[in-house]
Amino acid sequence: MSSGSERYTHGHHDSVLRSHRWRTAANSAAYLRADLRPGMELLDVGCGPGTLTADLARLVAPGRAVGVDASADVVAVAAKLAVDPSVHLAFDTGDVYGLAFPAGSFDVVHAHQVLQHLADPVAALTEMRRVCRPGGIVAARDGDYEAMTWAPADPWLDRWLATYRSMARRNGGEPDAGRYLLGWARQAGFPVVEPSASVWCFATPADRAWWGGLWAERVEESSFAAQAVAEALASADDLAAMAAAWRRWAEEPSGWFAVLHGEIRCRG
Repeated sequence: MSSGSERYTHGHHDSVLRSHRWRTAANSAAYLRADLRPGMELLDVGCGPGTLTADLARLVAPGRAVGVDASADVVAVAAKLAVDPSVHLAFDTGDVYGLAFPAGSFDVVHAHQVLQHLADPVAALTEMRRVCRPGGIVAARDGDYEAMTWAPADPWLDRWLATYRSMARRNGGEPDAGRYLLGWARQAGFPVVEPSASVWCFATPADRAWWGGLWAERVEESSFAAQAVAEALASADDLAAMAAAWRRWAEEPSGWFAVLHGEIRCRG
């Protein structure tokens, strides 16, 4: 994330950080793993609580991996992961629009679910390109909220999605970022962009309980809830109905939810 004028829609409630801590190289950066080699230096922009960063660090060890995030509180949480002496891992606060590194500092500059929250993702990609070495890779993966799909249908889940997308745009972001990554990378001047897509799918009983439970919490207890009420996007009763819909979905034996992600690997 940047430290600029954008407002982070999710906030840092535990229901948000639980989902971030679940992320690994396998479930969130499979498109990039084949490019990672021992000895590389990697920057993870918008690292959050650092779980994904730490996993990427293990893939480039003994090379250096650095995670930066705009939130000092989240960086303090992430720093607790930097305990393995065989992995060169560090965390610090940082601004994606003005990264505190000289040009050409890293072989890989990575951002997961970051560009969707930015008012100027092209400027962010341009700055990520600046700190990437010639021949290196700038990689990004972002969800596409409009393309999310689920069963069974529920009008309150439709209402949740519409509310989230409206709020994200009020906060300066683009919730459907996944479909725009290729275009943004082209605008940032990358001569070579390799686009791809992948999904998260939540359909087993355990996955439904986890995914539905954390979203039920988010819509009632996180900063999403506070902003929705403050800006008259939803009432407290509406939020309770959305949370109940998430719990119904989680308990439905045929419940299925897919999150589409766009991905880019940029060179040059």
